[in-house]
Amino acid sequence: MWQIIKLIIAGLFGGILGGMGMGGGTLLIPLLTVFCKVPQHAAQAVNLISFIPMAGIALLIHFKKKLVDVKGVLWIIIPSCAAAVGAAFLAKGVQADLLKKLFGGFIIVLGVYQIVCEIVLKIKEKKKRNE
Repeated sequence: MWQIIKLIIAGLFGGILGGMGMGGGTLLIPLLTVFCKVPQHAAQAVNLISFIPMAGIALLIHFKKKLVDVKGVLWIIIPSCAAAVGAAFLAKGVQADLLKKLFGGFIIVLGVYQIVCEIVLKIKEKKKRNE
């Protein structure tokens, strides 16, 4: 029973953050693997499946706000879907321990990238104010 409650809490937390645009998968996968003891491959599959409705709703909202370049979107959607399917098949063949390390490395690189981007933005803003 406690395991079901932990899974529900992890799903709600990851879904809420994903719905806010904060990358729910970056938290959902560690929540599922570390706290709920879900195998790495299953956690990543759950994350990919949960992304489908969130992405669909986000796309509808962006369409309503006329923020989607319909002509340009196909150049992104088609290769992205093909890459996602290909990566899913690749991930299936990778051992869980290596997959955890790769995902952890990806999260670290993403975090460092975001910090560097924020620092660069602050420096540019400061230079503009001083001009």
